[in-house]
Amino acid sequence: MEELDGEPIVTLIPGVNSKKMQMCFDWGPGEMLVCETSFNKKGKSETVPSCPFIYIVRKDVDVYSHILRKLFNESHGIFVGLQRIEEELTGKSRKAQLVRVSKNYRSVIRACMEEMHQAAIAAKDPDSSRQFSSQVSILSAMELIWNLCEILFIEVAPAGPLLLLLLDWVRLHVCEVDSMLADVLGSENPSKHESFWKLVTILVLQGRLDEARQMLSKEADASPTSAGMCRVLGDLMRTMPVLSPGNTQTLTELELKWQHWHEECERHLQDGTFVSSPHLESLCKIMLGDEAALLEQKELLSNWYHFLVTRLLYSHPTVKPIDLHFYAQSSLDLFLGGESNPEPLDNILMAAFEFDIHQVIKECSIALSNWWFVAHLTDLLDHCKLLQSHNLYFGSNMREFLLLEYASGLFSHHSLWQLGVDYFDYCPELGRVSLELHIERIPLSTEQKALKVLRICEQRQMTEQACKVRSICKILAMKAVRNNRLGSALSWSIRAKDAAFATLVSDRFLRDYCERGCFSDLDLIDNLGPAMMLSDRLTFLGKYREFHRLYGDKRFVDAASLLLSLMTSQIAPRSFWMTLLTDALPLLEQKQVIFSAEQTYELLRCLEDLTSGRPVHGEPDVQQLQDDDIETTKVEMLRLSLARNLARAIIKEGSLEGS
Repeated sequence: MEELDGEPIVTLIPGVNSKKMQMCFDWGPGEMLVCETSFNKKGKSETVPSCPFIYIVRKDVDVYSHILRKLFNESHGIFVGLQRIEEELTGKSRKAQLVRVSKNYRSVIRACMEEMHQAAIAAKDPDSSRQFSSQVSILSAMELIWNLCEILFIEVAPAGPLLLLLLDWVRLHVCEVDSMLADVLGSENPSKHESFWKLVTILVLQGRLDEARQMLSKEADASPTSAGMCRVLGDLMRTMPVLSPGNTQTLTELELKWQHWHEECERHLQDGTFVSSPHLESLCKIMLGDEAALLEQKELLSNWYHFLVTRLLYSHPTVKPIDLHFYAQSSLDLFLGGESNPEPLDNILMAAFEFDIHQVIKECSIALSNWWFVAHLTDLLDHCKLLQSHNLYFGSNMREFLLLEYASGLFSHHSLWQLGVDYFDYCPELGRVSLELHIERIPLSTEQKALKVLRICEQRQMTEQACKVRSICKILAMKAVRNNRLGSALSWSIRAKDAAFATLVSDRFLRDYCERGCFSDLDLIDNLGPAMMLSDRLTFLGKYREFHRLYGDKRFVDAASLLLSLMTSQIAPRSFWMTLLTDALPLLEQKQVIFSAEQTYELLRCLEDLTSGRPVHGEPDVQQLQDDDIETTKVEMLRLSLARNLARAIIKEGSLEGS
């Protein structure tokens, strides 16, 4: 029967008593809004809330830590790199690469832990310092668990090398000994330092026997009475058989040598070699693996897994992976001695020693405050082919489920959501649909953010989100118009393929031109390309800008032809005709004839249509320009200029025909 999970943790909201007041809530992408309502179920007249606040209950509060962002950002690169090299991993190179990836993850955790530790030291108030220190403890536990999983599941170390890796594991996480060593060695007389024997004991407990021998040599130099005993114990430390990485001896040979060495240690103890020095005698008992002597050093060992590794070093140096759980359980029982119950960390480490990967992941999911750890560890273990048999009953495997949860938490952050996109990409079953659902809920606070969302949709050909994309573009186009940013508004309306809005923005461009005499956002208008076909007004805007460019390049004949076609094709808005005719004046006054007689007749017809007020193609009548003195003067100038140009054109064309 499946093991049932415990009850979920209750989140208490300060100032709120659910027994005395009504609460309402609303879910968000990664958080919940909670507030008190004014409804009174007892029917009292008082309706004013006693707690007039809105609380935000966040699911993944760690994503808002500025220090932990380094953890999320750097591990994202490691994760993506692992997915991309998966196909290239084979044989021995595969294992080495996976171990390297695991170490990279751990280095990121340690870097983040160090930064958090510095923040705790620099914190100005006690609450912040406690918060940072708590986070340091969590990160330290995460690295401790990951390191053990790396040894047992990824390295898959055999008997012999297994103990060496476990020793490194303990040494890495009991680091105060190094500062103590520097303090003792830096004193005037190290052997008389108050922490001398404590230091030597810790070095022996950690299997750092070479350093312990060096410390004993200082004691021998300072105390002639104990010099002989120090040399004997130092020789025992030097001759202790250890299977080093480059050693070719077999486990059987190591066991025989170790048994002989163990008997020699026992003989010295029974002969009373160290009876006159309690410190040296205690060290010899530790090297014999005496459980009582080890338990006397509980304060220096500090935890049961340190006790376990020391016990294995001096009692079972060739322990096999399959036997680890037995020694781990007995070490836990001996160390705690029934005085207290195991902590969550103890349960996680015990599950690892039992090689129960799924229990490790489950316990970590319950104990840790975010999904980062279990998502990345599970993904790595899945690449080690250790989780293939474990599918979940709701249509996904464990790896994908945890990655989806982690990515969902990232999407609640204003910038980390971009990392979540890649995690969804590498979830083959439910990643695509999850990404689509989360994309739709991203608040588009800036144009830059909207562009990123659009790029994500386009890169993944998310056609289902086409309406969402067009909606984004329309909203941003409207915002840009309200802020009088016409170039941005036109760009967004084109992207949304919204012909009506493109026409509106084009009219604003033309109106601004009439008021200021120049165009804004020339780069955009010059590079409209096929987009100008979205609406007639946008086409006119692009062609009218092209007319100005031709005129500026002194290509007067081409400019005149384009100007006339804009009017005769009815693509130009009637309200803009006078501007176009006015633009024709400089061309009509050129020394050379630019407009032919036929073209001049067309311009005259357009002018008459405009001044007579006759509608063109059902357009509404334009206000009568004759009532405006300025417009009347402009019309008279145009008529005069057109008449002169017509005469010049007729003469020129007649002379060409006569010749």
